[in-house]
Amino acid sequence: MLGVSLWTGPPVPPTARTLAAGPCTGAVPVRHPARTGPLHRGLGYGARVSTPPPDWLPGDFRSPLDDKLGVRITDWNPDRMVATMPVAGNEQPFGLLHGGATCTLVETIGSMAAVVGAGPGKQVVGIELNASYLRAATSGSVTAVCIPARRGRTLSTFLIEITDDQGRKTATARLTCMTLEASKKD
Repeated sequence: MLGVSLWTGPPVPPTARTLAAGPCTGAVPVRHPARTGPLHRGLGYGARVSTPPPDWLPGDFRSPLDDKLGVRITDWNPDRMVATMPVAGNEQPFGLLHGGATCTLVETIGSMAAVVGAGPGKQVVGIELNASYLRAATSGSVTAVCIPARRGRTLSTFLIEITDDQGRKTATARLTCMTLEASKKD
């Protein structure tokens, strides 16, 4: 299902109206041909449009690895979470985005979607990750969009699509997380 594209029309070039709206407003609905697959449903998607994190999530709830790789969650909507990561600094020796960096992005966004879905007082751990690399990313940044495939009491599965700056799919992934009671720290 991840590879199915719902776009059937010709490419839609940006217009003066859509460019004037700016990247942060989300006010002008625009169909982007490369971002209309199952994980990019809806109109007016922009990586800088943000649903804030839930109030109960600590403000410093970040991984040191995410800081090193530059992973940033830009939309905390639990039904469609979005994160970005730069390619620069995350390449393998041939100048391509490293698969491990891609998996880190997937694990981060899927785990955070599971945390937000589970709610306060819960802890989640990834138990299975499957990734397929479709196209190399060599510059700019990549954007991950995560949607739930299933949310259960103890297991949740998420589908993640990663695209480059031109909206081309670079990878697809599936992450399953287990929800546990949060451990008490002394």
